[in-house]
Amino acid sequence: MASLQANGITVEYEIFGRESDSAILLVMGLGGQLTLWPKEFCEALAAKGFRVIRYDNRDVGLSTHFDDAPVPDMMAIFADVMAGKPVSGNAYTLSDMAADGMGLLDGLGIDRAHVVGVSMGGMIAQLMAAEYPARILSLTSIMSSSGNPELPQASPEAMAALMAPPPSPFTEEAAIEMGMKVWRAIGSPGFRRGDDELRSFVREQVVRSFHPQGTARQLAAILADGDRRGRLGKIRAPTVVLHGKEDPLVPVEAGEDTARAVSGSELRLVDGMGHDLPAALFPTFVEAILRAVERADAHA
Repeated sequence: MASLQANGITVEYEIFGRESDSAILLVMGLGGQLTLWPKEFCEALAAKGFRVIRYDNRDVGLSTHFDDAPVPDMMAIFADVMAGKPVSGNAYTLSDMAADGMGLLDGLGIDRAHVVGVSMGGMIAQLMAAEYPARILSLTSIMSSSGNPELPQASPEAMAALMAPPPSPFTEEAAIEMGMKVWRAIGSPGFRRGDDELRSFVREQVVRSFHPQGTARQLAAILADGDRRGRLGKIRAPTVVLHGKEDPLVPVEAGEDTARAVSGSELRLVDGMGHDLPAALFPTFVEAILRAVERADAHA
């Protein structure tokens, strides 16, 4: 892995594939480190002839943390959202995070790229396509949302797991147990991990970086961004929207609404899929991305 300065921060990243190949930028979701894009998945894309870039968003992993900014009062923010008031005082915006990704491409000397985002990363990727149209070749938005306030909300179980306070005092084992509860609550019902596999997966994330304050600031940025449907209507990059039918955190209606908002997009719904990236579905994800690339090539 490596790092560079982009948009005024340090961005940690890793590249798979040849420098001469077309670039695919992978954008991870809320609190997720670049390692949540499995190495095997990145290698599968690279084997299809792409230069695959995964990176840590700001405030997570080994990229710059914004610990000089306060931890948001999430209860106050949710109250403002429920009352229809604008969210203020957040440390940064999703557009700032989109600019980070574009700055990473600048630092790597890449003018144009295909972009793939999951969950919050899908929102960031949407903004990249809307705000930097000349630079985004195609968009694949996975288990994400348009931000439409009328959409169904997360299940109570998923929301409770996501909003649980970090362990105090902190221990590695307590953080692992917390992570396992989250993934059990939001993971794919049709593709469950065994306990040992899940523990190993979560431990890898915790050992690399555990930074719940950054996750809170990212969540504040999501809530402050609001309804993106007007901006999604400006996207001209060929787009594929993929969503799990069993997603308890971002219900399937959010994917359907995203597809409606992006003119000419393709919607793909996956049986048994929740809010994660099961290994059994890697071929499904790769095929969706390749379809977006194929449409971009035909559009060129």
